[in-house]
Amino acid sequence: MSEHPYRLAVIIGSTREGRFAPVIANWFTRHAGTHAHIDVDVIDLDTVRPYELRYGSEEYESFAKRVDEADAFVVITPEYNHSFPAPLKHAIDLLHRQWQAKPVGFVSYGGISGGLRAVEQLRLVFAELHATTVRDSVSFTLAGNLFDDEGRLRDPAPATQAADTLLDQLTWWAVTLREARAARPYGG
Repeated sequence: MSEHPYRLAVIIGSTREGRFAPVIANWFTRHAGTHAHIDVDVIDLDTVRPYELRYGSEEYESFAKRVDEADAFVVITPEYNHSFPAPLKHAIDLLHRQWQAKPVGFVSYGGISGGLRAVEQLRLVFAELHATTVRDSVSFTLAGNLFDDEGRLRDPAPATQAADTLLDQLTWWAVTLREARAARPYGG
């Protein structure tokens, strides 16, 4: 483990009105924040508004810089119609080099599948961008039933254990790939 914290960008992939994503994101970022070796940067696509970003604009450059400065990513995604949201795909497609040789983890939610079908499709997209997806993820089946009105998990143990496994994997990859990029820049 490096003595320097690594930058984890948590990307909130839903922009729908009435979305449940902030509940999931708040839980996850609070949990990730308890790990001293992780510096969390939350990138909410509802605020970034990827469809309005124009190459070269100040907003585009700000988004690109935040992604570029990240050592790892966690994408928080719902499952819509067996896939992930279109604004998330657009945000990913806006950049290329900034994703390369970095690990990506997933926190998903949805109906019976818990968003896992969206995650499987995202794995294909990130592979094409030369990013490394970690095996384990956090998945919330019927997420609205799992959290109370204050956004706290009714039974936090299973999700906390899954999040710790995800963060352990991301930490190994983030530190290892950061050191590798510093020693020999990725040219994919």
